[in-house]
Amino acid sequence: MKFAVFTASTPSWTPEEAATILAEQGWHGIEWRITDQAEGTSFWAGNKATWPLTGLEDQLDRIREVTEKAGLKFSSIGGYVPPTNRVDADRMLAATAALGAGRVRIAGLKVEPGTSYSESFAKNREDWKWVEERARHHGVRALVELHHGTLTPSASAARRLLEGLDPLHVGVIHDIGNMVIEGWEEPEHSLDLLGEYLAHVHVKNCAFHVAGVEADGTLRWEPKWVPLREGRADLPALFRALRAVGYDGWVTVEDFSDVLPLAERTAGNLDYLTSIARAAGYDPH
Repeated sequence: MKFAVFTASTPSWTPEEAATILAEQGWHGIEWRITDQAEGTSFWAGNKATWPLTGLEDQLDRIREVTEKAGLKFSSIGGYVPPTNRVDADRMLAATAALGAGRVRIAGLKVEPGTSYSESFAKNREDWKWVEERARHHGVRALVELHHGTLTPSASAARRLLEGLDPLHVGVIHDIGNMVIEGWEEPEHSLDLLGEYLAHVHVKNCAFHVAGVEADGTLRWEPKWVPLREGRADLPALFRALRAVGYDGWVTVEDFSDVLPLAERTAGNLDYLTSIARAAGYDPH
């Protein structure tokens, strides 16, 4: 098992800073965020550790150089292109192949306005047949993430989406932090259900907080990202379940809490993940 950090969660670091600091802390790899983003100062806008999709092909040598110079590996590529955007989706697949990264996330879709879930899901499955074909062409694996608010919040939905497609070229990112919000299935059940489609693992944590009180006294709860040790997701149980199904691939952290300074947060997360992995029977090194 190897550990990486998704750079969506390192917004204040430049690519060089992110790679250097993470390598010095002992991380094995990095998962670069690639998207054209709005201006701002947050995880998702103005993130300094994000590579733009526009002109991506001209940045591939630099992405490879920054990664390899630090001694890191690519755990995957964190793409945001949906399968409906076939031009850019194919570009992401080609870039992943050129980098030798192996895996890339293809963004999940929501229910289209004016359509039912079933209609949108059927259309998305046709899109993924195309994704599988292009991933095979490029010799990489395209991944759909278990993500709240999309057509695939659960392992059951993702398995149904990819069923019958070649697991060598399509797969699923298991994300327990997202599943706490929507799509919850016990780790041992969800991992068993994904089977050969389990391709990658993301970890973060989430807790629900009272966000307001209605006039009749009804409490309104909303999710909030919290440090890995503090949320609803039982990460030690996840690692035991991963061990039980024989998973020994990448685990990528995307910690969107902001209680601790960034460098302290990433270092502490590596210590925590290493300890619970060893307790589950892994030997991360």
